[in-house]
This record gives sequence, structure tokens and C-alpha cells, in this order.
Amino acid sequence: MKILVINAGSSSLKYQLFDMETETIIAKGLCERIGIDGHLKHTPLVGEKPVFDSDMDFPTHSEAIAAVLDKLVSAEYGVVASMSEIGAVGHRVLHGGQKFTESQLVTADVKQAIIDCFPLGPLHNPANLMGIEACEKAMPGVPQVAVFDTAFHQTMPASSYMYAVPYKYYEENGVRRYGFHGTSHRYVSGEAIKVMGLEKEGSKIITCHLGNGSSMAAVKDGKCFDTSMGLTPLEGVPMGTRCGSVDPAVVEFITNLEGCTVSETLTMLNKKSGVLAISGVSSDFRDLDEAAAQGNERAQLAIDMFTYGVKKYIGAYAAAMGGVDGIVFTAGIGENSPEIRRDCLAGLEYLGIELDEEANKCRGKVQKISKDSSRVQVYVIPTNEELVIARDTKEIVEK
Repeated sequence: MKILVINAGSSSLKYQLFDMETETIIAKGLCERIGIDGHLKHTPLVGEKPVFDSDMDFPTHSEAIAAVLDKLVSAEYGVVASMSEIGAVGHRVLHGGQKFTESQLVTADVKQAIIDCFPLGPLHNPANLMGIEACEKAMPGVPQVAVFDTAFHQTMPASSYMYAVPYKYYEENGVRRYGFHGTSHRYVSGEAIKVMGLEKEGSKIITCHLGNGSSMAAVKDGKCFDTSMGLTPLEGVPMGTRCGSVDPAVVEFITNLEGCTVSETLTMLNKKSGVLAISGVSSDFRDLDEAAAQGNERAQLAIDMFTYGVKKYIGAYAAAMGGVDGIVFTAGIGENSPEIRRDCLAGLEYLGIELDEEANKCRGKVQKISKDSSRVQVYVIPTNEELVIARDTKEIVEK
């Protein structure tokens, strides 16, 4: 079976086509600037087919999907003989609220539930739904599956996900911790259990998804026990442009100080804060490393705040789970920055962590980076959210 995986943003659409017999990607691509002046880059990964990289007109997601399907079956750029070879489409959906604890075959009820979560995911859920409906229009009769970023975290106990605000906001409006990057935390924690030779039951894993957006998760018995992001992806460690956890009174203070609206302040906390704001240099940690090496104290402070935040969560989650068997680093920074990993672990020797400095030089591959004598095993495991989506889609349509 071949499965198309779609990740629709407000003005973009990423895709990968999997051959599920071998779980390999046979084509991938990106539609950008949908609704403006569109562009498509389509990359076949089998045969000797050329890459298509050109501007195209995409007034809506429907035209973008149609262009993708055209390239997948075209004589010059295609990797399948006809659309009949694509057995299903899996969609990343940001927010499933409390309703979904696992991926779902898309029905009218599922689409309504995605709509109901628009207030919780105002930037992502509408775009995700547009991607689903565009595929339904272009591929009538082909099963569509929704894979929710929040689903993995729905196993958290109430003591982990509740906020200490009036209870009616939880009962009536769903105000609680949801967590994000769920497919990533699910994938790397499962892979860690395998490579460490553990059983799910009794395992205690801390996963560190570190990128421009970063989140941590405590995974106990193979299930999410706690996670750092909250009602929205703003909570947790400082990130590229997100502030992370701050005193809520900061919102009122800045709003009054600047004479702006709460929404404008939240936009600032989401898009103009984090390590970008602290450093004054960039939201990209590679730029921060370069600036810090040249003596930029604010760039170094931004790095220190980030690694300190990660370290605090590791310590807190080890305490919450009553210990830890393994720590996993993943995503752009977690997979590719030996220095960040080292600094996140520095001072945690009391937990029984012994870093292997030589092994820690690795980038972008599965690698144990702790010494054999370390009581807590530490791994780098590249995430593969698209493969999780493809696997879930295959399992659901074959039921």
C-alpha cells in the first residue's frame, strides 16, 4: 500500500508519499505561498526522475493538492502509474482536544470535532481541515485519516493536565494542559524502549524534542505522564520565538505598559520572544552559537536559559516518575547540537548520567551518547513524525 502524508499549514502544504511495504519515502515536496504567489518543489526519490521546482498558482489548498497529485502521476516527475495506487491519506492535525486519544478515520463527526477545536488551535486546525477537504475533493472515495498532535498526551493523569483556575473553565471550555509534538514523543519514546531492551511496563523515559519549538515529555509505561507545553504550544522552555513559561501577570503588565491588546501581547510572546528576544541576534541556535563564540553575552545568556530550562524539566520529570531509565534528544537541535545536549545534562550526574563526550559528537543518527557505566542511558534518536502518521493510517484503513 502507498500512503500520502499531508501536513497542511495556513499557506503551505508539506507532503511525503510512502511505500508501506518497505516504509520508505518515494516522493516528497512542499507547496508554499498558497493564496499568494504559489511555489511547488516536488522531489521524486525513486528512479531517475528530475526534481520539479517552480512557481505555480495556488489560490487555495485545493489547487495545491491537485498540483501535487498531478506531479505524483506525471510521466516526467511521477512515482506512481495512477491514483489508484494511493490507498489512503494521513493528515497531521494539531489539536484534537479531549475527544481523541488516538488517530481517527475522517468522518463528518471527526471534521466537526476538528472545527470545535479551532479556538484551541486557531492557526493550525483550520489549515489542517482545509488539507483534508482538499484531498476529499481531489481523491473521492480514498480514506482520509486524522493523526492528532495532542492524542499521545491524553493519557496524562488529571494532576498533570489540570490548571489551578476556576473549575468551570475546564468543565465548560476545556481549559487544561494538552501538550503538542505528540507524534514525535510517541515515536522516539517507543524507539528508545526498543533500543534499550526495556519492556513498556515499568519503563521511565524522558523525551526532549528540541527545535525552534521545543517540548519535553515524561513517558511512563510507554504512555505520556506529563509534558511541558500546555493549552497552547507557548508553555514550557524558552524557544526560538516563544517565551515559554512566564508569570501570567506579565501579560497584563506589558499590555498596560504598551497600551496594546491582550492579543497583541500574546502575538509578541509567541513570535517576538524566546531566544530571539533575549539574544537580539536570532531565533536560530546556530547563529547564537556563532555569536556567543565571538563574545556576545546576550547570545550566551539565551543559550544558558534554554539549556537550564531543559535541565529543570529533566529533574522534575525524574522526580515525578520516581526515577528515569533513559533520556532521548530529538528534533533539529536535539539531533544536531552536541553542545546543547552536553549543557542540558551538565550537573545531572547525581541522577547517574555519565555523558560519553566522543559519542556525543554525533549528528542526525541513532546514537547512544552515555557511557556504558551510566545508570541512565542517553540517546539521540531522530524523530519521524511522518512515518508515525503513515503507520497509523495504514493500520486504520486495514481494520
